[in-house]
Amino acid sequence: MIYFDNAATSFPKAPGVAEAMSKFIAEEAANPGRAGHKMAVAAEQKLDDLRLKLTRFFDGQDHHRMVFAMNGTDALNMAIKGVLGENQGAHVITTNLEHNSVSRPLVAMAELGQIELTRINANEDGFVDPQDIANALRPDTRLVVMTHASNVLGTIQDIDTVGRIVREHGALFCVDAAQTAGVVPISIRKQNIDLLAFPGHKSLLGPTGTGALYVGPRCPEPAEAVAATHEPGALDQKIARAARLRPWREGGTGGDSSTPTQPALYPYYLEGGTPNTVGLAGLAAALDWVIAHDISKTLAHEQAMVKAIIDRFGNDPRFTIYGSHDASRRVGTISLNIENYEAPDVGSILDDSFNIAVRPGLHCSPYIHRMLNTFPTGMVRISPGAFNTDEELATLIDALDQIAG
Repeated sequence: MIYFDNAATSFPKAPGVAEAMSKFIAEEAANPGRAGHKMAVAAEQKLDDLRLKLTRFFDGQDHHRMVFAMNGTDALNMAIKGVLGENQGAHVITTNLEHNSVSRPLVAMAELGQIELTRINANEDGFVDPQDIANALRPDTRLVVMTHASNVLGTIQDIDTVGRIVREHGALFCVDAAQTAGVVPISIRKQNIDLLAFPGHKSLLGPTGTGALYVGPRCPEPAEAVAATHEPGALDQKIARAARLRPWREGGTGGDSSTPTQPALYPYYLEGGTPNTVGLAGLAAALDWVIAHDISKTLAHEQAMVKAIIDRFGNDPRFTIYGSHDASRRVGTISLNIENYEAPDVGSILDDSFNIAVRPGLHCSPYIHRMLNTFPTGMVRISPGAFNTDEELATLIDALDQIAG
């Protein structure tokens, strides 16, 4: 199989991932922190080492604020419901580029009357104008949540400017880094990110069932936020109410079994239940590989493949390529349609006749498809990854040309 569906999940995984997972489950798979014996302590230490590496990789400040999640969706739910659960009636801003991991929890809360939601539209090239977000901010805006790069169009958004605007306003800024974590540089501090959500199984090249949410310092330690609500003056009351997160999941933790509710310290405040230790062992190996290889070179490799597709079909009347034709403003994702074919049919032909995997459809992002008039059949998404070759790309381009012919 020639695999061009890396925006869904990367394949193959980084060298060493399978071996690390196999070794962990065969020799080290104790429950982290749930007992004082050597294996449990060692498992907890492995998780802590990974927290530290991820925090440094994304330029965070405190590795205890790197909270493990089941995937990017889980991390986004932690952030969105965690913040807005303490802000009934708050105003929230998002965009029409968003994956359902962002859209569905926000729309559900809006329909229940818990929040008021404003959705900013991208332009036809697939970019959100930061000034549109600035214009939408209101005194009661508590959260701005947006994707770093569209999972449909691949367009990289200007989160530097948006982060600065949101910080100056005083709201919280949540970034969905599902398509960028591991391939586009991210600085939590420089980009004014309060909540960074990402999966481990895409450009970080780790296994499915892994991800994390980084909770920035403007979301105070839960113990501090609790103190602020009970002791006026201990912390700024507005900040405490706005930034305190409520747990998305509640349950067992390794270090504190005595309190009636979740321990009020990160990361355990948001990490109820036994973590996916085997998957996280694989993610640790993947992260080591990513760190050892220049991510700018990986991005350039993927962008070069996108550029080759644009150069070949961008002016071909049989093809419609969506979003910017400037590959340098994209991650390794491009979506297109072929004249007289529906996207699912192209995907099936590529799979059945050419042994090529792509992703046709709506890509869990219906709002941008509605704007671009590709709803409900969608587009054919092609997403090169770190390990795709020029020979595979040539085969794909030839296959698309044959289908269109």
